[in-house]
Amino acid sequence: MTTESHETNNLFQMAQNQFNTAADFLGLDQGLRKVLSSCKRELTVNFPVLMDDGTIDVFTGYRFQHNVARGPAKGGIRYHPEVNPDELRALAMWMTWKCATVDIPYGGAKGGVMVDPKKLSKHELENLTRRYATEIALMIGPDTDIPAPDVNTDAQTMAWIMDTYSMHKGYTVTAVVTGKPINIGGAEGRNEATARGCQYVIREACREKGMSLDGAKVVVQGFGNAGSIVARLLAEDGAIIVAVSDSTGGIYNPKGLDVRKVVAFKQEHSTVVGYPNAEQLTNHEILELECDILVPAAFENQLNEENAGKVKTKIVAEAANGPTNLAADQIFQDNGIFVLPDILANAGGVTVSYFEWVQDLQSFFWNEAETNKRLHQIMVKAFAQVYKISQERKIDMRSAAYILAVGRVAEAALTRGIYP
Repeated sequence: MTTESHETNNLFQMAQNQFNTAADFLGLDQGLRKVLSSCKRELTVNFPVLMDDGTIDVFTGYRFQHNVARGPAKGGIRYHPEVNPDELRALAMWMTWKCATVDIPYGGAKGGVMVDPKKLSKHELENLTRRYATEIALMIGPDTDIPAPDVNTDAQTMAWIMDTYSMHKGYTVTAVVTGKPINIGGAEGRNEATARGCQYVIREACREKGMSLDGAKVVVQGFGNAGSIVARLLAEDGAIIVAVSDSTGGIYNPKGLDVRKVVAFKQEHSTVVGYPNAEQLTNHEILELECDILVPAAFENQLNEENAGKVKTKIVAEAANGPTNLAADQIFQDNGIFVLPDILANAGGVTVSYFEWVQDLQSFFWNEAETNKRLHQIMVKAFAQVYKISQERKIDMRSAAYILAVGRVAEAALTRGIYP
């Protein structure tokens, strides 16, 4: 087993350990701990897909719901060859805490299919998506579980799922997914929401730490949707983006990169590697560059016991889910690095997904300015609440965020009671 696979399989244990730390702070009893540390529903499906050459292949997919005490389940769908149950359990649990951190009325879910979408034609990808949507239709719905895009899925994927679900119902159900194209019920500002939410909490962190974002040196690992947009937004705030990377490697220029030109280069070459006037680095080397703000926006477990001691930054803003493991967290605390945890820093996406869902249910839509205004209010308030707990209890921001989130979910579960 590769190291990467081993770490991925341990994600759920990592998520449970983070939960238990918060449960200890809150003094939760063992019964409630059992309820909140396990997934409520888990569905595994094996389904056939007709390929372009006339052959039939069988794919494995999942949809997991962690907790729905505060509202319908919410969470993305990812297409990746290494999708596995423990990964999805962890991500579903993190979604529960993320929604509770920013106080939106959702529980957590996650889904995925074991597939490399790059090896499929668009027609095959549509066939796979529609069949997968049909298989998980017994769990998803606007009042029960609302999927969204995640790794290797996008607005088109959501459009296929929405259409498939609607065909089964016999009428259009736009609110069954979020992250859709705007012309079929998507929300203005959704595409930038994760990055913009991250930008808002970075601004608040800089203010509390007496740092100026104007002129701050920023490194972004992961130059997909979230990473590329947060790089652009921070550059608009005056930050100097000194390094970025994608799955193929990284580029570094201590004087700063022109983010828009890097985006254009990647669109043309499908990679940032080879961008002119920049030093080529590996995906992990850029994590050890000296900077003011490090934004991990790629996959889980990128910051660990092997490299955390070499990280030279003031702020880590987790635009990805679970990029920092428990050992790295402790090292960052010991070294005085201020971590903006994922359940706060990347909650902008699910917050605007909530806005999209609300708009779909009402058939009344906002413009992007209204979306960004409401997102700013929620992210600033959530940061202030988490920061207050961290200061009062003299603990790190992740522990503070978990105390806030787990406390809210536990309170809802206790108030509702155990049925029957």
